[in-house]
Amino acid sequence: MLIASVSTLIFIDPSAVLESMLAGSNAALRLSLELVAVYGLWLGFFAILEKTGASKLIAKLLGPLIRFLFKGASLEAQKLISLNMSANLIGLGSAATPMGIGAIKELDTGGKKANTNMIMLIVISTTSLQLLPSTVISLRTQHNSQAVTSFLLACFIATVLSTIIGIVLVKIMSKIFPDKPADVLPAKGLMID
Repeated sequence: MLIASVSTLIFIDPSAVLESMLAGSNAALRLSLELVAVYGLWLGFFAILEKTGASKLIAKLLGPLIRFLFKGASLEAQKLISLNMSANLIGLGSAATPMGIGAIKELDTGGKKANTNMIMLIVISTTSLQLLPSTVISLRTQHNSQAVTSFLLACFIATVLSTIIGIVLVKIMSKIFPDKPADVLPAKGLMID
């Protein structure tokens, strides 16, 4: 597609090729730097939560929900899941990725396929329930939007519905296709009596 576009521009308007390429690369670089600043701030914030022990408080608050959704998850997995969910709640999907990867590793029971807990985390992270979509708000602010938060209600409704539908579907599918015995071993960090 890129080759076809550049080839067409060369024949139609050769002077616009370089101008378009430079404008596009400048816009991409500007956006990248803006996002690095936003994510740097929030990843630093989550590192502070981890160092101060506040992540344990968040895990405790979200604990009942996490234990219901993620049967048999270790305490470490629960903590990482709670941080992942917290980052998603404030609209930092990319900042939630490191915690999500750590949680997936903790939820891995050594099976050849993803188990129900791993699938549930992926679905919840993908549907990304957002109370405050800070990344979108910051991008709209940087681009001088006249109504920076006008989308909040629609965003909230869409993410709540998609998350609920995703959770229900995972629960239904886990009943139809339960984990194989090799995939339901206790997660890492759990004691076996």
